[in-house]
Amino acid sequence: MSFRGGRGGARGGRGGRGGGRGGGRGGGRGGFREPEGPPAFVVELGSFMHACENEMVYKSTNDKVPYFNAGAFLENKTRIGKVDEILGSINEVMFTVKPDTGVSAASFHAGDKVYISPDKLLPLSRFTEKPGKKPTGGFGGRGGGRGGGRGGFSGRGRY
Repeated sequence: MSFRGGRGGARGGRGGRGGGRGGGRGGGRGGFREPEGPPAFVVELGSFMHACENEMVYKSTNDKVPYFNAGAFLENKTRIGKVDEILGSINEVMFTVKPDTGVSAASFHAGDKVYISPDKLLPLSRFTEKPGKKPTGGFGGRGGGRGGGRGGFSGRGRY
């Protein structure tokens, strides 16, 4: 095994550690995910206001905020689309749903309800809390605190 530099051998030839696509620390990007099936149960998310450019605009009736691209369902767990945009103020949240193929935005009427899986909701506090200063440990900055920095030539034999 090569200790420093060189080719990583079976690891893709990108340095001594990790290397290759998605190898080593941090891993690669996620791949394509299959569409999820209907959730075990759903909670009411909002009521239909109107259609706009083949999307449905809803006023939120839930005290939480939906994830982007979360599935939107009818009460019987039939998927109608996914959450596309989130609009409005913290006090009056609205959102749009991009309909799935075969679903027409014009077929909905004012007051129709939309539902969502409860695990696809974020609490409002996530958006309203002031970001606090995180406590820092002894050594900071890039490269860590154990002696030498990252890269470069130190001149002395610090390994």
